[in-house]
Amino acid sequence: MTPETQDSDEITALVGLAMAGGRAAFERLVVMHQGGIFGMVYARMQSRADAEDVVQDVFLSAFRNLSTLRDPALFKAWLCRIALNKVRDALRRRRIASFFGFGRDEVPDDHPDPGPDGFDHAAARQFWSKVNGFLDTLPALQREVFRLRFLDHLGIQEIAVVMGKNESTVKTHLYRALDKFKTLGSQYGVSVGEDA
Repeated sequence: MTPETQDSDEITALVGLAMAGGRAAFERLVVMHQGGIFGMVYARMQSRADAEDVVQDVFLSAFRNLSTLRDPALFKAWLCRIALNKVRDALRRRRIASFFGFGRDEVPDDHPDPGPDGFDHAAARQFWSKVNGFLDTLPALQREVFRLRFLDHLGIQEIAVVMGKNESTVKTHLYRALDKFKTLGSQYGVSVGEDA
């Protein structure tokens, strides 16, 4: 049994216990997924405080709606889908607040905070500038598939579940994004390995 299979079996068992009302099982699921969900949310929000708020909302929503999960084996993908929806809601609220002149008390978006991995401020700004520069060249679906695959480390099946698309559609958008990345990546100081 591979570690991935063992983890998947443990997650499926924990989801079953949590669905039956096991609070400790759900808390274990939070511990197992919190880092990945935070990274996913932070990559889109680029504000530690905003990301922390959204992640808390993601897990509250997951807890309240756990009974709607049809396949416990797809818990991670289901959780990522909730996270993406919460990020979209938060970004929409941010745009509305900005439109009406309500500013944030944080660092402006063009100067993201240092991030979850302890990068110093300058390195974080340079990194996100390069990543966002490339992502801005992609159409919306390609951008999201690329993020889910390479920033969030999801597999094709998980991405399909998160986005509500079939796997062949996901593969098509990923292929197109990778093709553009291979062409434009060097302009942004990034490159992709042969195994991508």
